Amino acid sequence: QIAGNDLNASRAFATKLLAKIRHVPGIADPRIQEAFRDPGLKVDFNREFAGVVGLTENDASTSLQTTLSGSTQTAPTYWLSSNGVSYAVSVQTPQYGIDTLGDLKYVPLRTSDSTQLLGGLATFSPEPLNAINSHYNIRSIVDIYATTQERDLGGVAADVQKIVDDARGELPKGSTITIRGQVATMQSAYYQLFIGLAFSAVLVYLLIVVNFQSWLDPVVIITALPAALAGIVWMLFLTQTSLSVPALTGAIMCMGVATANSILMVSFAREKMDEGKTPVEAAADAGFTRFRPVLMTALAMIIGMLPMSLGLGEGGEQNAPLGRAVIGGLMFATVATLFFVPVCFGIVHGFIQKREGGEDQAIG
Repeated sequence: QIAGNDLNASRAFATKLLAKIRHVPGIADPRIQEAFRDPGLKVDFNREFAGVVGLTENDASTSLQTTLSGSTQTAPTYWLSSNGVSYAVSVQTPQYGIDTLGDLKYVPLRTSDSTQLLGGLATFSPEPLNAINSHYNIRSIVDIYATTQERDLGGVAADVQKIVDDARGELPKGSTITIRGQVATMQSAYYQLFIGLAFSAVLVYLLIVVNFQSWLDPVVIITALPAALAGIVWMLFLTQTSLSVPALTGAIMCMGVATANSILMVSFAREKMDEGKTPVEAAADAGFTRFRPVLMTALAMIIGMLPMSLGLGEGGEQNAPLGRAVIGGLMFATVATLFFVPVCFGIVHGFIQKREGGEDQAIG
């Protein structure tokens, strides 16, 4: 969207920019929305002559509007039938009755005393006019519209943004250029989802800190989350699925399940440590004992999301990224929960015990 005070300069700039945007892969139906210099007919109304007979330009414009487009826009009228249904009534001259310039001159302009003809009070001349005049924040704008085809919106938007950035130096003085539409909506949605994902991770971490009364065990628990993110990225890449709002929603769901499985593993390992086992033994017992519950939880989620990930049925492709993100993330996160999290638990708590043992010996 090019906004500026000089509409002709904005139009020339938009035309050059449109020629570059046409070559972007994935762009479909690029066009300038505004119609410039369409054939028009200028009616120059003589105020002096009209004032003598008691007419104004408003009378002439209202009469022309009623004649050409009907009275619905100027004087809405409705008729209520006997059965209670309201019908709109429009008064308009038939098109076959005013299809020449001569017929237009005979449009009547009524006053309280007499009826005048438009041709006697106005002159007609052909003049090119802008069929669409668009404004944004009062300023005149020129819109370049386009849609996407066989390519994701983010990739197309990145290419268009590069073209726009390169063309900013050629902008007319006082003009601005902005990318709007679905791109702005997508960026806003991504920003909110990423903020929500980061905030949820921090909140979950703090809740786990309160539950375990430790700052290290929550770190061990969330070590499975990077594996989940890697699984989401790989699954979207292998299935050629674009990053979207459903995919990010699936990522949030996957993070919750992965965190729950890790909490199950670490809490059991801590119980074994309280019984007197070493950190390595406790981690090994947790891995063997919680293997089946963790695996069943992950498999239930994966199998449940499998039909959605296939994108079958009408509109099924819309939610397919959600299922694929959950499946890919849980596959990697489950492996990390069963093998990597116990190893991290054994290493962290083994180091803590060694350090505490060394301090006790130094005190003794």
